Amino acid sequence: MSGTTRDARGRAGSDGRRAVVVGGGIAGLATAALLGAEGYEVTLLEARDQVGGRAGLWRSDGFAFDTGPSWYLMPEVFDHFFRLLGTSADAELDLVRLDPGYRVFFESEPPLDVRSDLEGSVALFEEVEPGAGERLREYLRVAADTYDMATRYFLYTTFASLLPLMRPDVVARLPRLARLLTRSLEDHVGERFADRRLRQVLGYPAVFLGSAPRITPSMYHLMSHLDLADGVLYPQGGFAELIERIRALAEKNGVDVRTRADVVRIETEPLDDDAAGASSSGSADRLRPLRRAGRAALRRPVARATGVRVREADGTVTTLPADVVVSAVDLHQAETRLLPAHLRDHSPRWWRRRLPGPSAVLVYLGVRGRLPELEHHSLFFTEDWQHGFDAIFPRGTRHTPSGGPDVPFPSPASLYVCRPSATDPGVAPEGDENLFVLVPVPADPRLGRGAVDRAGDPWVEAVADAAIGQVARWAGVPDLAERVVVRRTVGPADFAEDLRTWHGTALGPAHTLAQSAMFRAGNASRKVAGLLHAGGTTIPGIGLPMCLISAELVLKRLRGDTSAGPLPEPQAGTGAGTDPGTGTGAGTGPGAAPGARRA
Repeated sequence: MSGTTRDARGRAGSDGRRAVVVGGGIAGLATAALLGAEGYEVTLLEARDQVGGRAGLWRSDGFAFDTGPSWYLMPEVFDHFFRLLGTSADAELDLVRLDPGYRVFFESEPPLDVRSDLEGSVALFEEVEPGAGERLREYLRVAADTYDMATRYFLYTTFASLLPLMRPDVVARLPRLARLLTRSLEDHVGERFADRRLRQVLGYPAVFLGSAPRITPSMYHLMSHLDLADGVLYPQGGFAELIERIRALAEKNGVDVRTRADVVRIETEPLDDDAAGASSSGSADRLRPLRRAGRAALRRPVARATGVRVREADGTVTTLPADVVVSAVDLHQAETRLLPAHLRDHSPRWWRRRLPGPSAVLVYLGVRGRLPELEHHSLFFTEDWQHGFDAIFPRGTRHTPSGGPDVPFPSPASLYVCRPSATDPGVAPEGDENLFVLVPVPADPRLGRGAVDRAGDPWVEAVADAAIGQVARWAGVPDLAERVVVRRTVGPADFAEDLRTWHGTALGPAHTLAQSAMFRAGNASRKVAGLLHAGGTTIPGIGLPMCLISAELVLKRLRGDTSAGPLPEPQAGTGAGTDPGTGTGAGTGPGAAPGARRA
């Protein structure tokens, strides 16, 4: 890359280029850390008083609750990210393998413990449905191959160029890939397994994608490889510890992390065709990689980002100049709140045609005494779980209709319970339990907010009461409600107002065919040069690993790297791997590394 230098620590220098990252969730922190390691002068601005976004931390009476993500899957993605910063997941985190990976409760059948390895999963399926064990083995073999192809060619690309995808091994798989993309996960599972419980175990990964089995492309059966063969891990200290480690790495690389700093506008200036960034500050050189990476865009930029306007904690509003602005907040918020209408990539009509993933009622419970009936992860599946999915994704519509508090709350509901105190003694007082309950609900802020000690809106608190009662009955803990000493709820309006998410979704746009891979919103503004995006609402999608990859895709954009694979990892004892200016991207990351870490 023209003008690239390296400092004493081996970091790529960038001639004092300034970057502002908006949003301190995992995507924002990861992006800031990578840009800092690249040599940028980085300021990260977070509106709330703590970083983490959805992956926050709430403490009460000796209990410590992760407020959002709780599954550690795709461990090689985490390890690759840490290795880009000269460390490793093993060095940064104390990871524990869960076995069983999770327990599944059913309405009228005994629970199933899903093991955390291939042979255990095969044995379980064979026990439930004779012949299903070997079918699962083949199912997971194809899932592993699909996952490998995805990590090699589809997750780590910006889609700025499709040429890197025109490889013989990709072309040879195109017929199978077409089938996987054009049929649903529900149908893909249903033609292979007859037992309803097994179908539900294989269909539930759609929820991790903010979707439902009947509208999720069967390509995402690759998700079952992650939990049934690859295994489920947990970082001691919770996911708040993961956030703190990434923040520490960002600050180690010079990032200025500022909380209670609310960005109110992305500053821009017009960009003439003849003067593409040629300002007195030398921005032509600084924007050259951006222009090179953006040539495949449908429209030329009409402006360039020059910084942000920030409302500080004391109410004062200041301007922070920057050569690059990275929005790591919800894409809808970034476009409708931070940019004027003429600089938005997506029209109101485009947004109306998008499908939000579900929202959720979250319940944080501190419980006196032990709960051995629950595993670290427990899933509760109703017999008619399709009814619950249809309430969130009504058939025959392109969007979630708003019904407000008149919408009947799901009871019984297919829901999820995390009991981290089964693994981590630091999240609850000795002898007590920490529970996180998630009930998927429609993405509609009018359903209400939650609060502490039953002070939330009636609909949200009713959902929480019903979920607690259901867990008590199905898991055989009749006195569960009486043992609760700490209770806090979160509702769709909390996601919409506190996290400023589109429609109050808890995850982001659903992973339907029209909202996956190259069809998902891209990470570079087509109208504003120097404005990039990261996080679950852009490529590659929803989830902590995807957010880490989205941070890497920002760096690839800035380098003008259009390759399909992960970036090269620094060699041991050096500050850099292959010269980033080559843009090859053929590194030692997921899907490419002989030594890529797997749990």
